Amino acid sequence: MGGGDKPLLSLGNGRLIDHVARRLKPQVATLGLNANGDPARFAALDLPVLEDTVPGHAGPLAGILTGLEWATTQTSCRWLMSAAGDTPFFPDDLVERLVAAVHDRPGAIAVASSDGRWHPTFALWPLGLRDALHHFLVDEDNRRVSAFMGRHGHVEVEFSMIEAGNQKIDPFFNINTPNDLAVAERLLQSLGP
Repeated sequence: MGGGDKPLLSLGNGRLIDHVARRLKPQVATLGLNANGDPARFAALDLPVLEDTVPGHAGPLAGILTGLEWATTQTSCRWLMSAAGDTPFFPDDLVERLVAAVHDRPGAIAVASSDGRWHPTFALWPLGLRDALHHFLVDEDNRRVSAFMGRHGHVEVEFSMIEAGNQKIDPFFNINTPNDLAVAERLLQSLGP
């Protein structure tokens, strides 16, 4: 996408991150943003910007660990909901369905899936996994999200494809190329307000 922050790319009447925040905010008690570098670029969102607590750009699990540490000390939440900043069409009932899937399975991670494919960036993480994740990421130097989920147990929750005109779109469709951004723009227009 030419470098820079994908979540700050324009989509419709805002930026990708605006669409993600608008969709996620009603589903959670508290919202924060994991991002490294100058937090001022996200000032318009009026959210706490959480820089990775593990140095060296250790990947998605570093962001999850940062979120778990923040949520444990700064909120009264039981879980951390992770979502990608370049995926603006995820379901409005995402959190509700993930919580329902692990309500009677303490310690399990709920992960979204669609069309038979799981999306580990869209997961509900019990705050009690903080120390285990720190050990996995720092002491074992393992960055594989699927390996951590496999070790600690996860439940996949299937979500339906989005009907848009005469096509079906994955609700976890993320923007990786200029063509993806054009597809997202058309999808946004077809879905309406």
